[in-house]
Amino acid sequence: MATTLSPRYQTTPVRIAHVTVGGGAPVVVQSMTNTDTADTDSTAAQIVALARAGSELVRVTVDRAEAAAAVPHIRDRVRAEGVDAPIVGDFHYNGHTLLADHPACAEALDKYRINPGNVGFKDKRDRQFSSIIELALKHGKPVRIGVNWGSLDQELLTGLMDENARRDKPLGAQGVVHEAMVQSALRSAARAQEIGLGADRIILSAKVSAVQDLVSVYTMLAERCTYALHLGLTEAGMGAKGVVSSTAALAILLQQGIGDTIRCSLTPQPGGDRAEEVRVSQEVLQTLGLRSFAPVVAACPGCGRTTSTVFQELAQDIQAFIRDQMPQWRTRYPGVETLNVAVMGCIVNGPGESKFADIGISLPGTGEAPAAPVFVDGKKTVTLRGPEIAAEFKALVEDYIETRFGAGGRERPAAE
Repeated sequence: MATTLSPRYQTTPVRIAHVTVGGGAPVVVQSMTNTDTADTDSTAAQIVALARAGSELVRVTVDRAEAAAAVPHIRDRVRAEGVDAPIVGDFHYNGHTLLADHPACAEALDKYRINPGNVGFKDKRDRQFSSIIELALKHGKPVRIGVNWGSLDQELLTGLMDENARRDKPLGAQGVVHEAMVQSALRSAARAQEIGLGADRIILSAKVSAVQDLVSVYTMLAERCTYALHLGLTEAGMGAKGVVSSTAALAILLQQGIGDTIRCSLTPQPGGDRAEEVRVSQEVLQTLGLRSFAPVVAACPGCGRTTSTVFQELAQDIQAFIRDQMPQWRTRYPGVETLNVAVMGCIVNGPGESKFADIGISLPGTGEAPAAPVFVDGKKTVTLRGPEIAAEFKALVEDYIETRFGAGGRERPAAE
């Protein structure tokens, strides 16, 4: 499903290899590796894992010569695995040198990301920024100009603070920081265009770590430019805190039609799954109705009527099964991502919710008869009983997917 953007916030489309960002295209999910890019094996493996989890762009750190030298080999290994997700190079401080000294890296990457706050300092800033833009032009690559309030251009900020102090009604310090971030992004983009990089090769971002600050900065950006915008709450944090804060920030902006590509920058548990941030990004977009990535499994939260754990275990089993199968199902069963499954725990809402799903089951609650009606496309088709209810329903889900989304059933419409 394409993103429904307000006409006020339509942005210039940017082509990154085979992926389009902006211009009303579906919002793109991206992630970033946390491996040492100089380690070709681990970085290539993580890019493959992230892409297969659903990351449509994958960014890698390019911080030194060894990392730059590894990039072409990483690209080759990733492509040999059948993964075509564009690979983005993340440059800070020395990007101008690394791209110039390693032309194979500059060519292998699909996009460059630079930070105007640390691309160079004082008299070197303009020269080194221009060098990167010229290299992007030479190799035909788009550029993300990514401002971050943790590395904001201090000269710009100081100048705006001085200017603000002379106002009759000065802004608060926070408001000046917001303005500095917006001006840093827009001035850098304007300079890139002066050098020759078209608006269709520029993506902007302005990352902060507080929800209301992010909403304010991106609203200002969206009102003052038509560049494609990358959204992300930087340093969102771990666990529920990171998920909730990222979701809150992104949802507010996306609902207003702001944002063309997103990342949920979650801090993983030690040894944790990096792809979790990809799944959270997908859930945000799917929950808002902007895109569909995987079948939705609706399940009740449980109460005193559901003292058995059967419905929880079945919901978990179905959810895990779908997640594991989706890489193959995307090609085998086109449209399967729109499937809705309901696993309910008692008679109160169970039958009703199951009827609204494509396929649903209402398991018996505490004190209810040990029977579980199954509804397919709004109609009751069978009642399951006995200790194998979970296994039997899982088989029915698989049969439904094959019947509806398999080669012989793709023309059959879903129930109203």
